[in-house]
Amino acid sequence: MKIAITGATGQLGSLVVTELKKRVATENLVALVRTPEKASGLGVEVRAFDYTNADNLAEALVGIDTLLLISGNEIGQRAVQHSNVIEAAKEAGVKWIVYTSLLAANTSTLSLAGEHLATEEALKNSGIEHTILRNGWYTENYTGSIAGALASGAFIGSAGDGKIASATRADFAEAAAVVLSDESHKGKVYELAGDEAYTLSDLAAEISAKTGKDIPYNNLPETEYAQILKTVGLPEMFANAIASWDTSASKGDLFDDSHQLSKLIGRPTTPLADAVKAAI
Repeated sequence: MKIAITGATGQLGSLVVTELKKRVATENLVALVRTPEKASGLGVEVRAFDYTNADNLAEALVGIDTLLLISGNEIGQRAVQHSNVIEAAKEAGVKWIVYTSLLAANTSTLSLAGEHLATEEALKNSGIEHTILRNGWYTENYTGSIAGALASGAFIGSAGDGKIASATRADFAEAAAVVLSDESHKGKVYELAGDEAYTLSDLAAEISAKTGKDIPYNNLPETEYAQILKTVGLPEMFANAIASWDTSASKGDLFDDSHQLSKLIGRPTTPLADAVKAAI
């Protein structure tokens, strides 16, 4: 059974390949990437694969039984791109698609939810067996801002007291590998999140504890937070999106306590303290 992983050189995809190599024979793994020369170190077969190049996708999927469709990173283009992949999978005879969606995509107020729901619907209408991994927030989405917080003396955001049940990319990658290597997961929808929920005040306190510096959390109105992000060089659309995602977090959209992720991987998800330590 050949398993292909889209975005295999990305931050999540490369980790999935590593986890799958522990479970599946290397000759049965295929890395689908936009730039093949960047995938030489993965140690598996590599095929060129660009979500936007609909005419060539089916050819790259010939002989593939199972496909991990990792959601693209071009916000606003993903529904079309994912549809291209799903149509190509039908043409190539792919038997099972596993898709990385968004936590509680059907109820979330996150601006990202619409494209994920559209993809889930396309999968339902495709006639291909599928599994939905509704991934919660990556802890790295926040720990990536630690350096800036240390430089400025505060961690800022607009998430209020919203609880965030994030997990590391490594946790989500392991879950994907577990699912891909066991066909009993076909037809399932998993809401995946970390075991430990925290607020951004909790995160700031953890940063303070790990660094010995007093780093408070400063909660800002969404528009003010977005403006600060723009002043440090983020494009306007992305700055506005990040601030809005924090506001969604304040409404509980990044919280889940079902522990489906830790049940899948057979261990607790990575603690926030460990993720902060690793980032520092």
